Amino acid sequence: MLLNYLASIARFTPEIILVVTMIGLLFVESTYSNDVKGSKKGYLYATAYLGLLFTLVKLVGSLGDAPGGIFTNALTIDPFSTLAKIIMVIGTAASIYLSRRSDDIYDQLKGEFAIIAIGVLIGGMLLASANNMLMLYIGIETLSILSYVLASLKKNDDRSSEAGLKYSLYGGISAGIMLFGLSHIFGVVGTIQFAGMIEKVQTLDTMQVAILMPSFLMFFAGIGYKIACVPFHMWAPDVYEGSPLPVTTFFSIVPKIAGIAVLVRVTMTFFGGDTNALQMTWVGSLSVIAALTMTVGNVSAIGQRSVKRMLAYSSISHAGMMMMGVVCLSEIGVTGIIFYGITYLFMTLVAFFITSFIQDEYGNDHFERFNGLISKHPLMAIFMIMTMFSLAGIPPFSGFVAKFNIFNALIDKDFYVLAIIAGMNSVVAIYYYLKIVRLMVFKTSESEEKVSGFAFTNQLVIAVLTVPVLVLGIFWENIIVVANGAKIFIQ
Repeated sequence: MLLNYLASIARFTPEIILVVTMIGLLFVESTYSNDVKGSKKGYLYATAYLGLLFTLVKLVGSLGDAPGGIFTNALTIDPFSTLAKIIMVIGTAASIYLSRRSDDIYDQLKGEFAIIAIGVLIGGMLLASANNMLMLYIGIETLSILSYVLASLKKNDDRSSEAGLKYSLYGGISAGIMLFGLSHIFGVVGTIQFAGMIEKVQTLDTMQVAILMPSFLMFFAGIGYKIACVPFHMWAPDVYEGSPLPVTTFFSIVPKIAGIAVLVRVTMTFFGGDTNALQMTWVGSLSVIAALTMTVGNVSAIGQRSVKRMLAYSSISHAGMMMMGVVCLSEIGVTGIIFYGITYLFMTLVAFFITSFIQDEYGNDHFERFNGLISKHPLMAIFMIMTMFSLAGIPPFSGFVAKFNIFNALIDKDFYVLAIIAGMNSVVAIYYYLKIVRLMVFKTSESEEKVSGFAFTNQLVIAVLTVPVLVLGIFWENIIVVANGAKIFIQ
């Protein structure tokens, strides 16, 4: 009995490591509360990086374990969820590094950012592996409530306070709608365990199916809010713009990847079998939402003046592209989503890192601040150009391969209309991404002064993050092999 209990606890090792890391960070924060820039800063980040490194090592090591998946009453540990967690851990580590270097977060709040970010990461990891509706809801609320605090971290900034308020209001409403849908689903199937729900769904009569259709759509509200898809996207531009830039970077990766991961799991678990009315309703709804999400994101990004706000709409459009892989209900689609998530991670980090240091220098992130960057910091401009090309899906960069995999999954399932819509959106995206390139290369710089944030260490980190943007576009076969192993196992 004790051995079984210990074995069950061991399956939560990555999450336990992160909880211990949070406790350690709280101890460091309280012990050195009066030391803003000295020992506390070094110990704090050392503790955070060490905990995240141990978590990453454990996750990478577990990729080869349990090829059939490990199931508990609360979590499913399979290659798909593990890869999603790896993306989230890397994104968190990079965001914490950026928070240390950025001036957009007050020095006395940098420790709080690291602690809360790891708390959000724990919620995202629980969400990616959720095996019942209760754990799924706990994961979403853990991730959401702490995110509200991050959005309003700059309490003396009205825009940050507004961002936190909007985020919490939209989040509370969507969570309420989701919980209402879950209550109806439980009322029909009589269980919250995914395995039991799958068996029950196969035996439902017409009336019960009619009840489940709107219930699952209400349930989707909570997930759609996290990935900022239409019509739950209204909060994203204002929250991304008002939040400190390291927080925006974090939001664009961890909650979004967690939301996509749980959407894939729910879709493949409940709707990946034989065609029925429930499946057609779900897939049809997701198809329309994915098309609208891409279109709204790309069209709205065109007229933005703030690079951060433009990247917010860009993030919405990328969520729509990943949703295209979900509606395929195939392993090719899941592979495409995982590869897209990996490339999206590095493209987003490079874009936000460079934007952050430019904003710190000039006080805002307007497009004009990038004028003539090629003459002052040619290496940073080249990295930004590569990232913009990749985000636009221009070969030979990783973004092109990521979009190609999604197109391949759509065509394989004969979703030609969605493929055409995605192609048209990709053309639209090229315009606003290349706008930054034009300003950096062909416009005269407003000032000859160097950007102080582009110190050697920061440039080295940006260079390391840029390497996968190029390499994954050329030598993508090995990553595809790993992504192909990202099976979703159902108990």
